[in-house]
Amino acid sequence: MEQQDLERLIREKEGIASAAFPALMRKVYVWMTLALIITGVTAYGVAHSEVLMQKVLESRGIFWGFLLAELGLVWIISRFIDRLSLTTATLLFIVYSALNGATLSVIFMVYSPAVITKVFFITAGTFGAMAAFGYFTKADLSSLGKLLIMALVGIIIASLVNLFLIKSSTFDLIVSYIGVLVFVGLTAYDSQKIKNLLLEADDVNEESQKIALIGSLALYLDFINLFLYLLKIFGREK
Repeated sequence: MEQQDLERLIREKEGIASAAFPALMRKVYVWMTLALIITGVTAYGVAHSEVLMQKVLESRGIFWGFLLAELGLVWIISRFIDRLSLTTATLLFIVYSALNGATLSVIFMVYSPAVITKVFFITAGTFGAMAAFGYFTKADLSSLGKLLIMALVGIIIASLVNLFLIKSSTFDLIVSYIGVLVFVGLTAYDSQKIKNLLLEADDVNEESQKIALIGSLALYLDFINLFLYLLKIFGREK
């Protein structure tokens, strides 16, 4: 055990990745991609089902129930990942992705498929560039991450105030531009953070795979939120 700890310290100091690192990084992006596919397929399926779409639109209880369930699942996965088995955590991530897809199905009622497709590719390009920047940069982004998280809290508060009190489309657009900047930065920050965490892994075991799963959840959330803010900016109502 002492030998492994010494080798890990040497790797961290010299910036050398373990043999497990490439496999774990692949898992991060494979899980994230699969989650996005589940979300997209679910959103499309619900949007094109008259019965399901009617239930989502007409019943606020169902819509808010989905949202609360999503928040609960993210909290459970993030808070109790050490206690959950890898299989359980993965299943919860799948359920969350599907619920998020059901919630996002409403965007098909507001924006055309062409606009959604265009914004998706814009998001994918932006996300990919910032994830690569976070992975390859030598700069320490940890201090930037703290500022971005505080900014995210501010955005959430501002969005709620606008939703219930101000109700201004201009204010919403301003918040959307700020949201894009925040999630562009968070994508780079999370990419670097995940890389640094997985560099410490000695093997592809359950513990290291759970770290990879949490990383894929973080990047998934960055992608989805970046997509939604860009959709508000570039989207055109039907």
